[in-house]
Order: sequence, then C-alpha cells, then structure tokens
Amino acid sequence: MSARIASIAAVLLALTASTTLAQTKDTLTIDLPGDAATLDPHLQWNTDSYTIYRNIFDNLLTRDASGEIVPQIAKSWKYLDDKTIEFQIREDVTFQDGSKLTAEDVAFSINRIIDPKLKSPQLSQFDQIEKAEATSPTTVKMTTKSPYPALLAQLVKLSIVPKAYVEKVGDQEFNLKPLGSGPYKMVNWQKGIQTELQAYDNYWRAKPPFENVVFRAVPDVSTRIADLKTGKADLIRDVPPDQTASVDGDSNSQVLSVPTERVGYMFINAEAGPTKDVRVRQAIAYAIDRDALIQSLLEGYGAPVNIVGAKPVFGYTDKVRGYPYDPEKAKELIKAAGAEGAKVEFLTSPAYNRAMVEAIQQMVNEVGLNVEISSSDQATFLKRRQGDPANAGGLALGAWSCACQDADGIIFPLFRSGSIWAKYKNETYDALVDKARTILDEDERLKLYEQAYEILREDVPGMGLYQAYALYGASKKLKWQPTANESMFVMDMGWQQ
Repeated sequence: MSARIASIAAVLLALTASTTLAQTKDTLTIDLPGDAATLDPHLQWNTDSYTIYRNIFDNLLTRDASGEIVPQIAKSWKYLDDKTIEFQIREDVTFQDGSKLTAEDVAFSINRIIDPKLKSPQLSQFDQIEKAEATSPTTVKMTTKSPYPALLAQLVKLSIVPKAYVEKVGDQEFNLKPLGSGPYKMVNWQKGIQTELQAYDNYWRAKPPFENVVFRAVPDVSTRIADLKTGKADLIRDVPPDQTASVDGDSNSQVLSVPTERVGYMFINAEAGPTKDVRVRQAIAYAIDRDALIQSLLEGYGAPVNIVGAKPVFGYTDKVRGYPYDPEKAKELIKAAGAEGAKVEFLTSPAYNRAMVEAIQQMVNEVGLNVEISSSDQATFLKRRQGDPANAGGLALGAWSCACQDADGIIFPLFRSGSIWAKYKNETYDALVDKARTILDEDERLKLYEQAYEILREDVPGMGLYQAYALYGASKKLKWQPTANESMFVMDMGWQQ
C-alpha cells in the first residue's frame, strides 16, 4: 500500500480555515434535548454527550468543513505497511492542567478504548486495532489485526485523554471531572440540568470565541424554541421540521440545516418477543409508510432510503429494494405468525421525534400488533437498547451516525452478532461484514456490502427510513455553518452584533 503523508501545511490551513469573529459575547448558551450520558469520550457515542465532550477534547484526526480527513493532534501520518501506520504528534499541545500532551497520551488513549475491560460502546468501531505504542515523545506506531480500510475514517472520533490524570483518578472520577486538551474545560456538571464549560486560554489553535459555554438539558422542544426566541438560548439542537417555520418567522432567530450521513432507522429485535419471528419483522416493514412519515413529519428535511445507510457513506447502495407500504400484506404475515394482538414494546426517549414514534405506533397497530410506547431519559434508553435482548424492547427509533462515512461504522456495530447494539445473528452476514473490513479493494468491498444489505432486507433486524437533516435554531447573531458530520464545535462559531 502506498504511503499517505499529510503535510503540516494542510493541517494549519484546515484548522484555521474558519474565521472567528470578534468576541462580543461572554457566554454562549445551548439547549440540547437531553443531558450528556457521559463526559468520558471513550464511552457513550450519543449525540448530546458528543456535542459537549467534543469541545473538551481534541481528536487524533478530524474532518474539515468539506468532509475531508485532516490532522488535529496528529500533524502527519504514513503507512509503513498494510497493517502498520505511524503518526507524528504535535509538540505544542497541553492539557487543561498545563501538562504537555505527548505520544504516550495518544498511545494510552488508543489502547484504552480497545481494552475490553472498559466496555466501551464504541469498541466495535476500533476493535480492528491491535495495539499502539509510543516510539518517541512525538511518534506513535499503531498496528491493526488486518488491513483495515476504514481506519482513518474511524480515528476522526478518537479523543485524546491524559494518561497520568486518568490513571491517577480512575475511570469513574474521570467521567465526572474530565480533563482534555480542547478549547473548553468543564467547570460544573449538574446532571440532568446543565454542563458549564470555560475557555482554556492556552488552547493551541487560537483563543476560543466565547469565555463560557453552557449546555442545558431541555427535553421539551417547545421550551427550547421559546428559550431561543426570548434570548435565553443562543443555539438549540433538534428543531422538529414542523417547527422550522416558527423559528424562521421570528425576527431574531434563524434555522440552520444540513443533510447528513445520519440515517433514521427502525430497530426491530430479532432475538426476543413477538419480533423474534421474521414474519412479524417483515410485517412491520410493510406496515410503515415511509413516504408519509417524510412528507408529513419531516417537512422535506429528509430523503427516503431503502437501507440503513445514506448517500455520503461508503458502501451505500440503491440496488437493494425497500419494503413497499402494503398493510394488507402485513396483516397476512401477522396472522400467519399467530401474532395478532401481540404486545410489542417501543422504546424511546426525548431525543427522538415523538410525533414519528406515535405515527409508527399507529401504523403497526393497524396491521394487528399491540405496540406500547415506553419513554425514558436517554441514559436509561441507551442502557436498555445496548443490554440483553429480553430487555431491549421490540422496537426503537434510531438516528445513527458513525461520523466516519463508511458502512463499517454503521451496519457492523448495529447488526454484527456480538455487538452491544445487535439483537440479531446471521453467520453469513457476519462473514460478509467481517471480510469487508479487512480488504483494501474498494470495488470488492462495495460488492460485499451490497450482499450484506440484501441479507438485512430479508431478515429485517432493522430498516432504513430516511437520510436525516440536522436542524438547529440559532440567534441571527450567531455565525456558524453546520456540517454533515453534525459536530457542534464552538471553536467554529462566532458572534456578531
């Protein structure tokens, strides 16, 4: 494999591409649908957690506004062979306690997230890494178990943590009092209420644009919108499509949107309850009118997909047929399975569109099942969804993004047996996705993913609903351009009076 070397000039250009406007506001207030489930970046990968902790930590690599992989803590890299890559680490970075970030911290971060003892929900996205070692204060050598074509795409999510601090305080204390090298340090976390960050004045890139950032947990969307309109919040996440006109109609507010790699999908438990029968799962697929959901509830902020994947993702294919809306066929399958009136639990949380949950509930009930909605906070939802099949519910909405733009980061963790997300097992499918992540030939990988998607279509452990758009409400004074990877980096924002 030819060596790939990222130039120092490229990173400097990428990291300074966005212009930070003159700071005229001390505190930026952001309303999120929920609180962070964790502030340890090696644990949960849900949107509200990532939104906050990504401003506390730097990553090994990142993506620029165009989606290209560019350096961050690693200033350059090159392949030594198909399974060995060497990173050169920046020498001008310090953690928020003033200690210097070195190659030892990078190697520790890599080895920590792949350690099974940590039980990271992100493990399946990094488990092709065999080990990392610091070969000098500024050099890290990483080896993979096999050639791994999605390696760099996955590493854009790897946050660097301080080895000495984590070893001193332990994993639990680190989660409560995180310490990173990012532009903002955590000063107060009132669980379930808000997280307060303060600018790190010695941040290596540039001076952060706001002295303070407050992330507030505001589950009720009407409250988030009211906060924006009254100036209590400067930015809100997850504006429902049917509320965009209300936000845009306000003289002080604006809607910011971008199509993303995120896919809205339906999880269907293939290992427990009535949905263990494939006929019931197929009936649910026939019962859901995706076009109606997109037209009525997404207001055009979405595009239909036939698979659990979206166009920006490597491995996406439009060759796999979707399930047409056919409630009569669904009723026949429910009857054949002897599942008429069977109770199906639908897990959800405030992070998901309640109107869509209820619409899907009605559609599935109309074909003969008895769907009951169980709503909880996001942390509880994730614990159940990632737990034993018997307690994972029969259905759940998902909005999945690996931020890697590769099918390996989507259908491998969602459906490969052994993953904490998967409530499904098919040995042929497992073999296909295993092989796809160990070969470098892109054409061959695409063929393997097409075959894997065909199996998912037949077995229906989940179904794609739509390519999601990210929708934010913002003050008109906030200057920010959202990106397809949905990274809410405060460093890329500015304020203009």
